[in-house]
Amino acid sequence: MAQQAVAQRGLSIRAACQAFQISQACYRYKALRCHEEDEIALWLLRLTDNNRNWGFGLCFLYLRNVRCFKWNHKRVYRIYRELELNLRIKP
Repeated sequence: MAQQAVAQRGLSIRAACQAFQISQACYRYKALRCHEEDEIALWLLRLTDNNRNWGFGLCFLYLRNVRCFKWNHKRVYRIYRELELNLRIKP
């Protein structure tokens, strides 16, 4: 909303941030997508295509114990949900 106020109404960044009560660092923050997330997504798609009855738990344990990836389970689960693999209908 602060970005729209700056773009449309010509407010300064400082005034817009004060009006919306956010910091200027928050206004300027740009999220960077890591290349590892693409690799995690590729592995998850590969595992769920080959093993249709595997849920998140088995996929994560396979990646952690067999493939020795040190990815955080919260990060892997976030990507698992973004790919909508948690909505699969199990046979």
